[in-house]
Amino acid sequence: MMSPHDFREKQVICAFLNQGEKFSFKNDNVIITNTEGEIIHQSTCYLLFSLFIIGHVTITSGLIQRSEKFGFSIVLMTHSLRVYAVLSAGAEGNVLLRRKQYEYDKLDLAAHIVFNKIYNQVAILKKIRGKNDEMLSTINLLHGYAEEVKAADIKLKSILGIEGSAAKVYFRTVFSDYNWIARRPRVKHDMTNCLMDIGYTLLFNMIEAMLDIYGFDKYHGVYHQQFYHRKSLVCDLVEPFRPVIDERIRKAFNLGQCHEKDFDIIQGQYRLYGKKSVPYLTWLMEPLIERKDDIFIYVRNYYRAFMKGKELSEYPLFKITE
Repeated sequence: MMSPHDFREKQVICAFLNQGEKFSFKNDNVIITNTEGEIIHQSTCYLLFSLFIIGHVTITSGLIQRSEKFGFSIVLMTHSLRVYAVLSAGAEGNVLLRRKQYEYDKLDLAAHIVFNKIYNQVAILKKIRGKNDEMLSTINLLHGYAEEVKAADIKLKSILGIEGSAAKVYFRTVFSDYNWIARRPRVKHDMTNCLMDIGYTLLFNMIEAMLDIYGFDKYHGVYHQQFYHRKSLVCDLVEPFRPVIDERIRKAFNLGQCHEKDFDIIQGQYRLYGKKSVPYLTWLMEPLIERKDDIFIYVRNYYRAFMKGKELSEYPLFKITE
């Protein structure tokens, strides 16, 4: 399986195809050409880990063959940045791993994941300068939630309740300067929620590609319950990393990188389309590229601990430094 050293050289590429641009391969290189046939991007397949293609593209046998040969996943997205297909190239037939997944029936990992998420929410708030009394109060409250979720006999309903309560006060505080109302996934009633959905989608597909390396059943989670067509395990392991996206969105607001005029509002929902979405996609990918090695090591260590039946203390924690 892929080592951290090998993964360090791998690339995550977003290819945004404008009208008339074409996507192809030549000598095991990814090629994007403009309407005049000029090469505007070229990358070797040997270094690809995940390829996000935004826009209209024709899927050829050559594309699928190279994905299998070089072991990179392909994520197909519309111009509005909605994922409509994923071609995964990972391990198959890891029967022992999947048997362990189906036999696992505890809640300690669910609590561990939520603790890690709250820990990072606290870290994001602590990094903010000029904290007011409300922010300090929220930090203390989140510390309490983090300790509460570690109770030995905690039930799933309690974990869900703690995570929900923590998220409510965290979002209200971290986005307090940006007309925050509420977190409403997929509703996109404001710029912030729209950007969160896009950023979380990019994160989701990156972690999915890493889980594919080991052959996990991505539909069988330890926290998110099984639901038809939901990749519950990916939903689980996304949780500790969500604050990374939140922090980048907050930074973008502070830097003046978010503009109401860039968004189309359709039936009350904010949407990003076409060329206007390119800079947003670029800076949303930044923290994921910067931390891709950390994310890889987290998933690898999770796999090792799960396969060996390790104690909870030996499962990975992803920590955002203050």
